[in-house]
Amino acid sequence: MSIRRRHLLLGALPTALPAWAQTPRRTLVQAMAIDDMISLDPAENFEISGSEMIGNLYERLVQFDLDDPSRLSGQLAEGWSLSADGRGYDFRLREGLRFASGNPLTAAEAVYSLQRAVRLNKTPAFILTQLGWSAANVAQMVRQTGPLSLSLSVREAFAPSFVLNCLSSTVASVVDQRIVQARPEGWLRRNSAGSAPWVLRDWRAAEIVVLDRNEAFHGTKPRIERAIYSHVKESSMQRLMLVRGDVDVARNLSPQDIQALAANPQIKLTRVAKGTVYYISLNQKNAYLARPEVREAFKWLVDYEALGATLIQGIGRPHQNFLPHGLLGASDAAPYKLDVARAKALLAKAGLLEGFTVTMDVRSSQPVQGIAEAVQQWAGRAGIRIEILPGDGKQTLTRYRARKHDLYIGEWGADYWDPHTNADTFARNPDNSDGAAQQPLAWRNAWDIPQLTRETDAALLERDTARRAADYERLQARFRAESPFVMIYQQQQVAAARAGVEGLRLGPTSDTTFLAPVSKR
Repeated sequence: MSIRRRHLLLGALPTALPAWAQTPRRTLVQAMAIDDMISLDPAENFEISGSEMIGNLYERLVQFDLDDPSRLSGQLAEGWSLSADGRGYDFRLREGLRFASGNPLTAAEAVYSLQRAVRLNKTPAFILTQLGWSAANVAQMVRQTGPLSLSLSVREAFAPSFVLNCLSSTVASVVDQRIVQARPEGWLRRNSAGSAPWVLRDWRAAEIVVLDRNEAFHGTKPRIERAIYSHVKESSMQRLMLVRGDVDVARNLSPQDIQALAANPQIKLTRVAKGTVYYISLNQKNAYLARPEVREAFKWLVDYEALGATLIQGIGRPHQNFLPHGLLGASDAAPYKLDVARAKALLAKAGLLEGFTVTMDVRSSQPVQGIAEAVQQWAGRAGIRIEILPGDGKQTLTRYRARKHDLYIGEWGADYWDPHTNADTFARNPDNSDGAAQQPLAWRNAWDIPQLTRETDAALLERDTARRAADYERLQARFRAESPFVMIYQQQQVAAARAGVEGLRLGPTSDTTFLAPVSKR
């Protein structure tokens, strides 16, 4: 690492530091892949890295408990009440709230922020518009009723946990209305106007993000003064920088690097199960893949035990359901294992005793590429010949979204902590036509499921928690048996930190890794 690179990593501090110097005591430096960031406007951001920044820069009406994500509590809200018909929510904000600018945070700013996100109608707006809000009606559906009170109306009597979890998502972040309205359009993409413990100091795309402590924060202030994210994509480089003391935390480590660091007494590891699942999908526009026996055969051609012990060791756990562990109704059922003979029998039943040839679109990154090669070998033993088509994330995703793939390996992360976030995309497809307005994962794979769609919609309206959980368990059972998806694993995120870093905790979602509790000694 050059002196210039070291200087950039430390946020362009006034005095250059010598190469290999320890990071400043009051600054947390993390090596992390942040090249996916496009915008830091909460109404627009829909990337993993950007969501982490949003979670540290902004607050929302409600939040979930990191120890028990099924429990919701107020963040900006002091409390709320639900109308008898289940379609109205009245919120009361805490007193004394203020933005980093010093401006007061009142119900007016909360209303403005929700209405703004709906009217801008950027990618994450669907989280709010599914409540029945639109640019045409949001002024009536989201209203200020007092200096610290607001009223929200929703289209149907949804499960209250669903509505509240939507309001805990990044798109529902409250922004400083005075600041935003006084700046040019688009200003918020590269600046911050929030009330959380941090403010954005600098962001250089695919290079660095610098957060400074919000000295005006109305709660307990962060224990460190500055947090730096340095873009480092390669796991081996992150590991080297961590061991040398050039960074305090490494965030994107391979199983091999994690294993090597586990034996280092100067390094400690922290883990969390993330709300992200990986899967193989079979496009039902392909006549071979559309046969029920072929769909089932693929599910007997994955060696989950081998994957867990090699390619995803330490970064994931085998999982055969569309709901990740931690969400209401998540299932642990795992009926499938590698059984080539059973897969061959299913192919014979489908009239494909000699097998067939298909392609698989694969992002050129690990562990996805390694998984693709393993599946290619397992499927080959049953007579299915897979041609791997590698490409970057944009190339493979573009083909996938256009339904031009045969097989595809993908990942899906929970947008908010409610089971509908995954059921809505894996088990719901209201319109299977090529020009459909809604294009969930079921649609991308041309899986036409009117009955399952109705059952998914019904689960969303079930207000009894136990019965709703049972609904999702039934949905997943049908999904395992019938779907063109082979669920592979749930991500386990690992961070490695220097021994002197304390209080670092990864959150189950991208926006819940909070830096305020972190300190260094």
